[in-house]
Amino acid sequence: MKRVLLKLSGEALAGENRTGFDEKVVTAVAKQVKTIADEGTQVGIVIGGGNFWRGRSSKNIDRTKADQIGMLATVMNCIYVSEIFRSQGMMTSVLTPFACGDFTKTFSKDRCNKYFSRNMVVFFGGGTGHPYFSTDTTAILRAIEIDADALLLAKAVDGVYDSDPKENPDAVKFERLSIQEVIDQNLQVVDMTASILAKENHMPMIVFGLNEPNSIIDAAHGIIHGTEVTV
Repeated sequence: MKRVLLKLSGEALAGENRTGFDEKVVTAVAKQVKTIADEGTQVGIVIGGGNFWRGRSSKNIDRTKADQIGMLATVMNCIYVSEIFRSQGMMTSVLTPFACGDFTKTFSKDRCNKYFSRNMVVFFGGGTGHPYFSTDTTAILRAIEIDADALLLAKAVDGVYDSDPKENPDAVKFERLSIQEVIDQNLQVVDMTASILAKENHMPMIVFGLNEPNSIIDAAHGIIHGTEVTV
């Protein structure tokens, strides 16, 4: 693949700590991304905010404010992870849909393409910049905007199942699905808004376990151990 959008689960990056970051996990991710970047694949990254913020579960916080805090959590995640990437020899930039002073640059497709031409890994923080949209939707949106070949979804689970494998030991993993089947069966690969956006814009997805050995490298090479979601 020439260009991919990698969606990293904040929860998965927290590792066994379940909050904050597990630096060993993040460094392992960085090494995998460096491998595919050195091969010539251009990589954009969206990171969830679940390792820092689960504000939607609170009944005492307005949904708009909770989502705003969540957007800021993703900016913090991007700044941290981008620095770990830099420690592994990569050039990076963090782009956001709103101004963050000197911490980030404002997102535009032209700016993103300029950074890709310089062999930089580009992080997309701050969600869509609006409440009521998840980082799933952000990932699909940015993948479409940057003309990615596919969205790679690195999760805490190793694919798409017919039920929650944490609750049902007999859950069956799908090797291949269409995005329409995901929508019809409400399989929660990504949320419904993101699923419809992916279908309408023909954006394929590969879902795999972040903590599986070489999972990012394999997915970028088209070697799928998780679930392929076709359009």
